[in-house]
Amino acid sequence: MRPTREIEYFYSAHSAYAYLGAWELARIADQTGARVIHRPFDFHPVINAAGGQPFKKRSAAHVDYFFGRELVRWAEWRGLPIVDFRPTYHDNPLHLPNSAIIAAGEHADAFSRAVLQAHWRDDADIADAAVLHALAEGMGMDAEALLTAAGSGAIEAQHQANTKEAIDRGLFGSPTYFVDGDMFYGQDRLMMVERALDTAFSR
Repeated sequence: MRPTREIEYFYSAHSAYAYLGAWELARIADQTGARVIHRPFDFHPVINAAGGQPFKKRSAAHVDYFFGRELVRWAEWRGLPIVDFRPTYHDNPLHLPNSAIIAAGEHADAFSRAVLQAHWRDDADIADAAVLHALAEGMGMDAEALLTAAGSGAIEAQHQANTKEAIDRGLFGSPTYFVDGDMFYGQDRLMMVERALDTAFSR
């Protein structure tokens, strides 16, 4: 029997392109039997370590293209609704939603999609514990236990470990996927992720 394949999934809870790729990632995992390993990370230290420009320092052309036209096209391509340009609470801290996804454990696949969708479709404040509580409760999860776990030392340690690993492995954005150590940046590479699960690319 062939061992279960794994997709390491590094992303932040507010990532537009993680949202746009989330259902395609789920389809790939379902069809291939691959297990998705969720690695939410602290976005800004990873981008800073990679030498990336803060959003406010990027050129207008860059912002208009990657966070304007591209979002519109990919949302249409994926059949996903999306708010105009930037959600209202996009710059709020990500520690709590990232930690809640980690704490979701075996429910992380569905819960992470719910968090991304709340942010990009519903313009909700995913840094608000009440929003996360409602999402978890709506999925039939123990919302109180989830939020308690999200604030625990063990989850904080995992969040820090994910962030350090993202830096050590040279990530420069969200989402980033790994199959057998081969890195694929951006949800537009998911077709390659799917191929790599069956046949590795030459090195």
